[in-house]
Amino acid sequence: MDAALAKKEDQFIQIAHWEGISFLLLLGIAMPLKHFFHIPVAVSIVGAIHGLLFIAFCYYLFVMLTEVKWSFKRCVIAFLLGFLPAGTFFIRKSPR
Repeated sequence: MDAALAKKEDQFIQIAHWEGISFLLLLGIAMPLKHFFHIPVAVSIVGAIHGLLFIAFCYYLFVMLTEVKWSFKRCVIAFLLGFLPAGTFFIRKSPR
C-alpha cells in the first residue's frame, strides 16, 4: 500500500474512533442529562457533533471501498460496527 492510501486509512481509523467516542458520550452522558436531569441542550450539542462525525465516517468508509480497495464485506462490517456503542474501536488497519 502506498503512502497516500495508508494516510487515508489512518484518517479513517481516527474518524472511526472519534465517532465511537462521540456515540459513547451521547449515550453515556448527554442522554442521561436529558432524561434524568432535564438538560436537553447536552443532546443537541453532542448529537450534532456525533451526526457530523457519522457523516464523515460514512464518507471515509466509501473512500476505503473505492480508493483503498477494502472488500465490500469489510466495509459492510465496519458500517454495522458504527451502530454499536464502541463498535468502531474494533475497526483495524490493513496489514502492510
